[in-house]
Amino acid sequence: MFRHLSLLLPLLLLVGCGDLPQPFIGNPGNAGRQLAQPPTPRLAVPPPTTALLSDEASRHFAGSLAEGLQAQEVPAVADRARPNDWQLVATAEQRGATVVPTYRVLNPQGNDKGSTQGTPVPTEVWATASSDMLNEAASEAAPKIAALLDGIQSATMRADPNSLYNRVAKVDIPPVAGAPGDGNASLTKQIRQHLKALGPVVQDSADGADFIVQGNVRMVPIAGGQQRVEIVWSVKVPSGDERGKVVQLNNIPAGSLDHYWADVAVIVATEAAGGINDVINRQSGRQSGEPVHGQREKPLVEGRQSGAVEPVR
Repeated sequence: MFRHLSLLLPLLLLVGCGDLPQPFIGNPGNAGRQLAQPPTPRLAVPPPTTALLSDEASRHFAGSLAEGLQAQEVPAVADRARPNDWQLVATAEQRGATVVPTYRVLNPQGNDKGSTQGTPVPTEVWATASSDMLNEAASEAAPKIAALLDGIQSATMRADPNSLYNRVAKVDIPPVAGAPGDGNASLTKQIRQHLKALGPVVQDSADGADFIVQGNVRMVPIAGGQQRVEIVWSVKVPSGDERGKVVQLNNIPAGSLDHYWADVAVIVATEAAGGINDVINRQSGRQSGEPVHGQREKPLVEGRQSGAVEPVR
């Protein structure tokens, strides 16, 4: 529903070493597997009116909350809610010697979908309304609000029998573009096979597809007789909105892939398919590796249970 912000697109960097055909082998690690999913709606964060703050401090707090949520890859804006916007309503109340901020999420119809509380702040500290205090409160609250949004999305999709949470996603994979030699054909064949092995229905056209995965290859000359191979897999919905991006980068001897990709295409597809499937799972309201309701989870690659590719020896 909400995550992640299109302007904050972390990359899945699958960087390895060694001569061909092993340049893309290697486990990218947890940090490298961050995925971007820009959503369609935005989350409006208006200046709070019942947070025990002045008008100026309220505006600052709304801006800090929006920035903190953007850092969590939520498309939040410090603004009044417009039609079709979701909204974050911040309030604060006195409890003993502390002030407790509360953050409530409203859907575009104004219905309350859930709330979370921030860490209590000493009353005298809150009363200062300093920029540092407001920034710290917003930064502390942002991960909690992001988790709340994820929970709202999952609950909504689980309750809908026709949602992607409850059925297998249908994916169209057009031919890969931009690769030299037989790269376009090899990568297209391998990514279709490897993604299909993970569970999604891979089809030959965009008719009825839930997602369209487009692969593009770019060969960039660099110093030392090398080339940088940049492979971008964009996951979009049929309307054209991008919901995720998986990027693979590696340096190779110049011209090494001008003719045949062979095992390189297999290795690239093995790594990329896992990242693409993660995007699809998140957009379907599932966590990475969680099977479709009522189905058994399939292994990443036949005969393997892990997304890491072991080095060729």
